[in-house]
Amino acid sequence: MNIEKKKTTPALFVRQVRQELQKVTWPQRRDTLISSAIVILLIILFSLFFLLTDQIWSFSIRKIIEIGSGF
Repeated sequence: MNIEKKKTTPALFVRQVRQELQKVTWPQRRDTLISSAIVILLIILFSLFFLLTDQIWSFSIRKIIEIGSGF
């Protein structure tokens, strides 16, 4: 099976890339800002959740160790 691949010239490649970019539906500035704000808000919320969870586990483990070392 000998299939010859057609070589693409750099100029043809650039033309094809431009044609494909014209097909792209770019988001509006407002959509981008809203999506970014949601991502930043979720990052903050998850950070606070994991900070709180870590503090609770740390406190619990310290108390368990204190109880165990008392014997």
